Amino acid sequence: MFANYLVGLREGLEASLVVVILVAHLVRTGRRSLLPAIWAGVALAVAASLAFGALLTYGPKGLTFQAQEVIGGTLSLLAVGLVTWMVLWMATAARGLSAELKGKLDAAARVGRRALVAVAVLAVGREGLETALFLWAATRAATGEDSSASSPLIGALLGILTAVVLGWLVYRGALRLNLGRFFAWTGAFLVLVAAGVLAYGVHDLQEAGVLPGLNVLAFDVSATIAPTSVGATLVRGVLNLSPAMSWLEILAWACYLAIVMPLFLRRLRPAPAPAHTPAETSGVRP
Repeated sequence: MFANYLVGLREGLEASLVVVILVAHLVRTGRRSLLPAIWAGVALAVAASLAFGALLTYGPKGLTFQAQEVIGGTLSLLAVGLVTWMVLWMATAARGLSAELKGKLDAAARVGRRALVAVAVLAVGREGLETALFLWAATRAATGEDSSASSPLIGALLGILTAVVLGWLVYRGALRLNLGRFFAWTGAFLVLVAAGVLAYGVHDLQEAGVLPGLNVLAFDVSATIAPTSVGATLVRGVLNLSPAMSWLEILAWACYLAIVMPLFLRRLRPAPAPAHTPAETSGVRP
């Protein structure tokens, strides 16, 4: 529940800030009459995200076990790829996001209301579809085959609602967030969650027979630590690690962290200021 709360908060705040930027820009430029087009686009994006989440949850129900595991493993790998791209992109591109959105909004406003709806759908829908896929994969990894578990979904919903409230407070000027620090901490956490989702995706593909080594275990402490114990539940819920894991799962988990975490931390560093030559410093051109 806690892990999905943070995922919902992070992803929801991104979408909320996109809406805040779009709405605030129209209000500040005296184009309030165009706001219904933005809200229509937001509503369509939310509806599409909910429909996508329902399709992921209930679509594979009638398939064979092997087919379900293949679909689950493949979508988990896709979710990891999307969230990895998003985290690395946000680490460097967040500063220019506002100017980019405003430019697209001004261009769409010159075309017409339908173009504004399209801008809102694309801007918010990308975040929504990505959130639905990653939350589905993280929930499945945390609960296994127990699709009736409600705690992860409640946590995600609470995180999204918190993000909406924070976005509204930012718009009203009642709250100032250090977005750089927020996205840095939550981005590092998402990398840890994504590593666990990747390991679980590998496990799904092993169960389907697509990948080998299902019974070649790196460790099995289930006899010492019960899978239903509080400690095992916390570790699985937050990091998506189980008491028994194969060598291939552990290899995928460790390699992902070893590659992606340093890349993410490196992108958080500010770019070095350009060096000035003595001629430039003194104002003399060569």
